[in-house]
Amino acid sequence: MDNIENLATRFQERIDAGEKIEPKDWMPEKYRKTHIRQISQHAHSEIVGMLPEGNWITRAPSLKRKLGLLAKVQDEAGHGLYLYSAAETLGISRDEMTQQLLTGKAKYSSIFNYPTLTWADIGAIGWLVDGAAIINQVMLTRTSFGPYARAMVRICKEESFHQRQGYEIMLTLCNGTPEQKEMAQDALNRTWWPALMMFGPRDEDSPNTKQSMAWKIKRKTNDELRQQFVDITVPQAEFLGLKMPDPEIKWNEERGHYDFGAIDWDEFWQVVKGNGPCNKERIAARQKAWDDGQWVRDAALAYSAKKSENEEKSNGIKAQRSEGKIA
Repeated sequence: MDNIENLATRFQERIDAGEKIEPKDWMPEKYRKTHIRQISQHAHSEIVGMLPEGNWITRAPSLKRKLGLLAKVQDEAGHGLYLYSAAETLGISRDEMTQQLLTGKAKYSSIFNYPTLTWADIGAIGWLVDGAAIINQVMLTRTSFGPYARAMVRICKEESFHQRQGYEIMLTLCNGTPEQKEMAQDALNRTWWPALMMFGPRDEDSPNTKQSMAWKIKRKTNDELRQQFVDITVPQAEFLGLKMPDPEIKWNEERGHYDFGAIDWDEFWQVVKGNGPCNKERIAARQKAWDDGQWVRDAALAYSAKKSENEEKSNGIKAQRSEGKIA
């Protein structure tokens, strides 16, 4: 017991000193499990997040828009792979993480359980959803677990491009016809509140925040990040000429921040529990992809086994030659 306590004390000292924790370093089991939960949830969000946008690749309004959206979806696939790899360093397999997603044990960002009804939703996702992601993920470049922090450096660079791409789509719509601007306003109206929910529950309802802050897994709380997002986004909406779908938004000179209305947390928890507009559709799509990909996994395992068998035979022949048993 004393040894575990000493290890835990030394671990916290390293965290406090700003050192990065690497996969082979000693770590508390709760720290390992917290990171598996958080990184896998992040990876699942990147992969599931491809679905509402992929829905518009064939229907994008121009070749330029099609290529841009295709590149973005491809980026998100890469982000998921980086993150699954980072989680695997903690001793969990990609297959196990996938099964946790398909059975509902693992979650993904609630925002991806809402439909993309119009092309303007693709702009709103880039502007608001990726904008919210950047605020959260820039913080994660300084998280205490090394593989996660390093993966986030590249991811944040690409997410920044995605945010600008989305904002440019919204700007084009807002400078277009009245119908196009109305489409942009409608997308903002439907995306705003789910985007605020992306930062997770209120601090008082988040059981993991206190420990995550102590271990520097997180550098800011959910509510702090949410406020930062509001402060950045409201002036952007004003520049677009769009009206925020929250009548309570106003600048508070005393606080130096924007005040905003109450979030419908009942809706948030319903979506998290699997009762959102597209929860079942998203999981069904991932289940189909998993089932359809079974032959690929089987082929990869067969190839690996055959390669190992051939290497063993080759090594056996080389050994016999070195011993002079064969010419």
